[in-house]
Amino acid sequence: MLRAESGFSVLSDDFAADPYPYFAGLREHAPVHYEPAIDSYFLSRYQDVKRVLSDHQAFSTETLQVRAEPVMRGPVLAQMTGAEHTAKRKIVVRGFTGQALHDQIRAVHANAAELIAPFLPRGHVDLVNDFGKPLAVHVTLDVLGLDRKDWRQIAAWHSGVAEFITSIVLTPERRRHCLDCAEQLEAYLVPLIEQRRRHPGEDLISKLCTAEFDGFAMSNREVTALVLNVLIAATEPADKTLALLVKHLIDHPEQMAQVRQDPDLLPAAIAETLRYTPPVQLIPRQAERDAVFAGATVPAGATVFCMIGAANRDPDAFTAPDAFDIHRPDLGAARSFTAAAQHLAFGAGLHQCVGAAFARAEIETVAAMVLPLLDQVRFSPGFRYRETGLYTRGPAALSLDFTPVHGGVPARQ
Repeated sequence: MLRAESGFSVLSDDFAADPYPYFAGLREHAPVHYEPAIDSYFLSRYQDVKRVLSDHQAFSTETLQVRAEPVMRGPVLAQMTGAEHTAKRKIVVRGFTGQALHDQIRAVHANAAELIAPFLPRGHVDLVNDFGKPLAVHVTLDVLGLDRKDWRQIAAWHSGVAEFITSIVLTPERRRHCLDCAEQLEAYLVPLIEQRRRHPGEDLISKLCTAEFDGFAMSNREVTALVLNVLIAATEPADKTLALLVKHLIDHPEQMAQVRQDPDLLPAAIAETLRYTPPVQLIPRQAERDAVFAGATVPAGATVFCMIGAANRDPDAFTAPDAFDIHRPDLGAARSFTAAAQHLAFGAGLHQCVGAAFARAEIETVAAMVLPLLDQVRFSPGFRYRETGLYTRGPAALSLDFTPVHGGVPARQ
């Protein structure tokens, strides 16, 4: 039984090491779990989580003013409502659809081919650190039109910004470091934003600079906040999802064989990965008025954390939820990257992930290219699998051995 008096804490080392064994106990015995150290409530049942994410009037994103705005250098999309949210979301979405998306996916394939090539003759790769993380940053820089030669520095700054947003507790030293990263990233971006205002191109920063809201061009601060919004949203889940997909398929060789034989199963495998091990585990909201869940009252003004990993394993929403099954009938791969998704990995409601369609195209493109190259793929001898992260979660590494490939990566058709 998981109650506060039992000593259980979402902030414990045991929970951080592997939260999944705790989810059933939370849903059954403590669906409204209170953490006094951070004065916050954690919801684990699917229907409760979906209710919070879908009702943006009763559960606002006000908490992001403290959790995100200091490092995003201004309000992010999830903080906006009404006409401002509609207009700015449309501007960002336009940068990830149509011809823009087609061009981006060609760039995704080129980036992935370039990054994986050195490892193919060796028959060994760490899919997270050698490939996934640099790929996610490279792809996002291409979308934004930033110089890839700066990727290591941008990745370091980005890491500090992400740490600020995704940490439940920060020491004063880490907080200062994160804010320094945000200030340096802003100082790097502002001259580029001003340059794109004068000489716009086809990249997303140019589109943000030339777009108007309410009859006025967006300020440098508004553009910077949206650029950082995209940078975090596009890079954080991408490398984690790819590595988790490959890990689950290695763990389920019969499903790996089926995906290899029928690539049309790949979207279902990605959707099931997002349900089974969502890279974004927690989504915060603020209760605007008293709310009752499972007989317990969450007071107005309280921070509520939606536990996406627990909700996605709720037997009231999914049959045999603790099994990884790319054929499950209650998921619906076609709708898993839309507002009609059954899983909650992209959130729900007004503030559902703006880049869901891009995420699908990116991960499908990379997985479709990489999986055929990793013949007889297996975990490297001595490798110990470990996940990290409470807010966003993924493998610390994924050390793989496979049959060496000579002759390079097939060109994109």
